[in-house]
Amino acid sequence: MTSEPAPQAESGTVPDLAALAKVVARQRAEMDRLREQAATSAVLERAKGALMAMTGCSPDTAHDELVERARTGHRTLVEECWLTLGALMPPQAPALDATDSTGVAAVTGSAPVRPEGTALWEAPATEPDDRSEVLARLGKALVHIDSPLELAESLLAHLGPDVGADAVVLYALRPDGGLELVGHAGLDETSAGQWRHVPPLSGVAALDALRAREPRWLEDFATDRDRYLLIGDPPERWLSRAWLPVPTGGTADVVLGVLRRPAGPFTARDRELLRAAARLCAGRLRAFDQAQERTAEGVSDTVQTVFDALPGAAVLLTPLRGTAGEVEDYRIDAATPQAVDVLGRTGRELLGLRILECYPSVAGEPLWQGYLTALGGHEPYQSEPFVYHEVVDGVRETATYSVHATRLGDALLVSWVRHDPTTRQEQRLADVQRLGNLGWASWNLATREATWSPQVYALLGRDPARGPVRLRQLPDLALPEDAPALSHAVTELVRAGEPFDVPFRIRSASGTRHLRAVAEAVADPDGTPVEVHGFVQDLTAQRNAELALVESERAVLLQRGILQAERALATRLQHALLPLPKAPVRLAGLRVEVAYLPARSEIHVGGDWFSAIELPDADALFVIGDVAGHGIDAVATMAQLRFTAKGMVSTGSSLTGALARLNTLLLHSRDSNTTATMVLARYARQDHRLKWAQAGHLPPLLVRRGEARYLDRPDGILLGASTSPEFESAECPLEPGDRLLLFTDGLVERPGEHLDTGLDRLAEAVLTHDSTGARATDDDKGTDSLDALLTAMLEGERRDDVCVLDIRVPRAKT
Repeated sequence: MTSEPAPQAESGTVPDLAALAKVVARQRAEMDRLREQAATSAVLERAKGALMAMTGCSPDTAHDELVERARTGHRTLVEECWLTLGALMPPQAPALDATDSTGVAAVTGSAPVRPEGTALWEAPATEPDDRSEVLARLGKALVHIDSPLELAESLLAHLGPDVGADAVVLYALRPDGGLELVGHAGLDETSAGQWRHVPPLSGVAALDALRAREPRWLEDFATDRDRYLLIGDPPERWLSRAWLPVPTGGTADVVLGVLRRPAGPFTARDRELLRAAARLCAGRLRAFDQAQERTAEGVSDTVQTVFDALPGAAVLLTPLRGTAGEVEDYRIDAATPQAVDVLGRTGRELLGLRILECYPSVAGEPLWQGYLTALGGHEPYQSEPFVYHEVVDGVRETATYSVHATRLGDALLVSWVRHDPTTRQEQRLADVQRLGNLGWASWNLATREATWSPQVYALLGRDPARGPVRLRQLPDLALPEDAPALSHAVTELVRAGEPFDVPFRIRSASGTRHLRAVAEAVADPDGTPVEVHGFVQDLTAQRNAELALVESERAVLLQRGILQAERALATRLQHALLPLPKAPVRLAGLRVEVAYLPARSEIHVGGDWFSAIELPDADALFVIGDVAGHGIDAVATMAQLRFTAKGMVSTGSSLTGALARLNTLLLHSRDSNTTATMVLARYARQDHRLKWAQAGHLPPLLVRRGEARYLDRPDGILLGASTSPEFESAECPLEPGDRLLLFTDGLVERPGEHLDTGLDRLAEAVLTHDSTGARATDDDKGTDSLDALLTAMLEGERRDDVCVLDIRVPRAKT
């Protein structure tokens, strides 16, 4: 609103009344413009919300759709919005709880729950898009309808193709309880004349629907004929019918009849469509009644006069109840001038109207339940703040409202408040300071006044009663080592207007606090700084996290260095204790090739090991083992087992006896929890027999005449697992051309795969890559066969060490 002062009259003269009248006229015009703008904004936003809910489109698309519809239909935007609200957002019924003997629920104040086809204003569970389009077209047509007769014709034109209607009739309830035909379409004039007046008889379906306020679906002609007096001459002309009460006010006094020639039931979709059409017609029928009394019933003009003087937006509502006592709507009996509905009507213009007519979006919302709660005699209802979108001066704004409802006798006093946007901005600023752990400050260099937010006092540990410090005194609050940098930044800001962003520290009761000061200057036209704005932020948590991260990185680097040194030492020990032959060796007439591949790890060194030696009696000893764990301890245990096993067998111990002694040795070692697996094999050159024993290790693989099989394992558990283990041995004769593989589990194991799968893969790979070795005799041809096998078996990164002994029996020379 704008206002202008009245022109001053010359001294001693009367005011210029014409000039005053012009000012008043301009003010009234401005008030009318603002009211119209508020009304348009409210109904526009509600209609956009309806389209968004039905189609899932964006707000901009919904707005463009409404504008296009209005242009195409030659209507104003407000008319199109109201039409859309009536067609797409039918009101929902209030709540029902318990059920009486007639099957109709009793009032409790919650949303209605009734059986299908029983509620007069029951909202459909779903509203398909095609039904919405039919209602939209019907709503557009109703804008140009001026009589009930035209209404019936429009209903038949729009509903006929969708529900199969052949005739539509509208009956109004007369004072004597009978019915009067007020509109019809598809009904010839003779029949219309015969059935223009229906007396208040029993057995009339239309009257039954009005009295029960529930639709009547006549879908079985034979049964309906015995039960009701059917309209028509002959009545067989329409074999199925529907009668739906139209809620034109607190009580239904108009009934809509839909007559169809074919027999059969109305589908669920047809029923929902007809209910929605009846609701859509209600508003138009009310408009036809020009004699409707707009003044509220039972409320004196004195009450409205009081409301005229009240500030804020408030209305006095009288509940309108149905036959079962449930609240179906509210009548506005008084309203303050600030109360405005979706069409922009205010104050006294709202008297006599219904809430669902003025505020259709209330239906089904928490506000409706709140009204019922307050009306039930409980505590006054105070809604949670809710967001409402409106357009002010062409700019979309988000406003927050709160509603208060209090029972006043049998009526309900409802008021609502729009929260001040300035208050919201202040709250948002406070939230930003709190969440960001910062506070704002300003210094006026001309007046030497300073203003701090409460958060700055908290961050700097200063009592608010002492007030803020001047800008040049700010460095005095910092630690001595940080004060010079902050002082220099303040000086340059005041002298040349250079903004600064400086970290500094202060001492507080909880210890050292890390802060950050950011400021910039506001200069006068000459460029001289006159005011400084900035903020102080607490970075203590961030700095502590950074320091902890630095310490953690140092610890990681130290630990990495230790591990790398340990790995280097373990690798050197392993190479020293487990030398690898550079070429195949000859032992007891056998050709032996060794392969050892460490795991591809930067840290760990495993405990896989082997031995292949010739004994004093010209026999050969083959040992392969795997110590659990990695690192220096695993290498040390490996060395202990390797050399002890060789010594025991060389001095005459049996294979099983050596395993038992090695088990005892492992149990009494420094780490008694260490375990290991092992295969001990002794080859007798004289009779070409291999005798072997094992401790929890994988069996050797024998390749003979193009077939591969694993030797049957004798009993034996891994070393270090039991104080009284039992070990057995087995024998296997070796023939010329045989190939025997002893290996550790790193050759066959893969993550997530069963061990048997790896063993089968090894047997297949050995047969595939054994052609070269099969031709080898006493010379050393075929030395690349083991490399080919390892390449085929090992893919990607190795998680464990791999050790292989490839033993071949030369073929007999011809």
